[in-house]
Amino acid sequence: MRFGLWLLVVAACTIAGGTRVASGGEPYVFPAVAADVPMAEHAPQIASYTMRATLDPAAHTVHGEGTITWRNASTKPVKELWLHLYLNAFKNQSSVFLREPVGGFRGSTLPKEWGTIDVRKLTWIDGAEKRDLWAGAELRRPNDDDETDARVPLPREVAPDETITLEMVWDDKLPSIVERTGFDGSFHMVAQWFPKMAKIEADGTFAHFPFHHLGEFYADFGKYDVTIDVPEAFTLGATGPMIESRIENGRRIERHVQEDVHDFAWTAWDKWRTKKESIAGVDVAMLYPPGYDDHAERELATMRFALPYYGARYGKYPYGVLTLVHPPASAPEAGGMEYPTLITTGGAWYIPNGINVIELVTIHEFGHQYFYGLIATHETKWPFQDEGLNSYAEAEAMAAWKGPGSAIDFFGIKVGDAEAHATSARRYVHDDRVAQPSFTFATGSTYGSLVYSRTATILETLRRVYGDAVMQRTMATYARRFRFKHPTPDDLIDTFRAEMGDRAADTLRTALFDKAWVDYTILAMSAHPSRAPAGIFDVAGKRETVPPDRVTEGKHQGWVLVSRRGNLSFPVEIELVAEDGTRQRVPWDGVGQSIRIPYAGASPLRSAEVDPDDKVLLDQDPRNDFATAPGRGGAGAPRTLERATFWSEIVMGAIAP
Repeated sequence: MRFGLWLLVVAACTIAGGTRVASGGEPYVFPAVAADVPMAEHAPQIASYTMRATLDPAAHTVHGEGTITWRNASTKPVKELWLHLYLNAFKNQSSVFLREPVGGFRGSTLPKEWGTIDVRKLTWIDGAEKRDLWAGAELRRPNDDDETDARVPLPREVAPDETITLEMVWDDKLPSIVERTGFDGSFHMVAQWFPKMAKIEADGTFAHFPFHHLGEFYADFGKYDVTIDVPEAFTLGATGPMIESRIENGRRIERHVQEDVHDFAWTAWDKWRTKKESIAGVDVAMLYPPGYDDHAERELATMRFALPYYGARYGKYPYGVLTLVHPPASAPEAGGMEYPTLITTGGAWYIPNGINVIELVTIHEFGHQYFYGLIATHETKWPFQDEGLNSYAEAEAMAAWKGPGSAIDFFGIKVGDAEAHATSARRYVHDDRVAQPSFTFATGSTYGSLVYSRTATILETLRRVYGDAVMQRTMATYARRFRFKHPTPDDLIDTFRAEMGDRAADTLRTALFDKAWVDYTILAMSAHPSRAPAGIFDVAGKRETVPPDRVTEGKHQGWVLVSRRGNLSFPVEIELVAEDGTRQRVPWDGVGQSIRIPYAGASPLRSAEVDPDDKVLLDQDPRNDFATAPGRGGAGAPRTLERATFWSEIVMGAIAP
């Protein structure tokens, strides 16, 4: 899901970014990264669903029937099952979702119409016997009226590796569009709509939890075989390829089947416009409202770049289809979300080319096909592994595609997506840590700034400091090694340790798990003509007194005192600039608290700058990285202006989903 787009307006400078990739109308081709790292071709089939969904667009209801085939993939027998009933998050204000005080994030308003999911039947087909399970189900915990996390006791244990089949019948009442799901007029976004098995862990416990406002999803892989029944006038978009379609009694009936996924979502509307295109061997369908042809083309152009680029970086996209859904303007809360093989984009009709909101949202949501979809981390427990890594991948890809103006390239203003994340990342660094469960953040603003932007900035800083090649290799190795798995933060850090070294891995852990920060600053500097040492000296048998003001012609001296504040450290360079334009760079490992750098040259020392290439995007206050020597205050004015205006930012909330 795309966090609100914090973009910078930077005056008097162009911020450096990646390298623009020109297509020239030809398909993008990129060399594969870490192609030697083994990558699973298929996921373990643990929770598979065969379902039929019938939409009543007037009542905004879905009647569902089907089966779950579930395997106990743990090492222990289980005596109960847990089901997510996500739509009950919108049933009343007693739900965890609606009572959590989340400010500064999307979906903070009450739905105009409530939503519910009611299970009518849950039956275990146990050999020749059918066992009713729903009569004993517990929808609530003591002293808590939330009904999104249902416990289902079993009449007998299910042994490790045993497979069971459950029959279910349920009814959905969709809410008016709220975060991720619902209806707006005849537009329907049907997500989190079926009773869903909680993920079974190796120790026999279930990763069950209520539907939190800032939490997202975590589930086992399986095969989804879903038949959707809507009025004939409606166009459908859904997870997986359509393998059957027919018109029957005025109804459109489509069957979609997809293996190796852990969720299923669909949309139906009688006003969809459609474009279809084959990109990098994937059948891409674009669903968009009337009048949005320009945006549809921009989103397809994004995918022409993103599909081959992400495939080269993180392993080939393994599915044959991808559906892009641009919701109508009246339903912005349906935009900016991700489901297997289906993403929702967004953006107002008036967003011009050069304000890259459309492209950013599209590439971000597509990135979730990897960082959520294929690399199926626990999004509620460790949201940074999903949203944070994906935000880094988004900024890195946008820089490669659009260059320095990857966020804004408009009327001479160029702003990079990575730099926009860096500014947002500074806002709450002293308030909370990045690596924690989503529901423990104090506000939605803190969550968004730290989980999305700060994680992205941590990784971008490591890329700039340690090099693009090793960072590409590290991220590619992680994505390939843990495809169709459920990696933890330790798996991520161990990958960095193996590929990038101990210092980088330890820095990553500190940056994620502590309230970690760094601020390089120039505390003081001096510049003066070179003088001979004063005092009494015995030279060649003669005693000579040298006065303290004897100047050595044509020589100058000075020093710069640089300090590192905070609990993070990175190797940096300090650039010394003389009056005649001569530049000298001095490396510092950044481990100590300070360093005094001497200067000697034929021209007076004019200014000094820490990290002149802006590698350490985590630097808390870039304005204090630059200083001029005493008496030369105007010499550094252009750079000082750039550093100061680096703080400028504009919230694009009016045009971003």
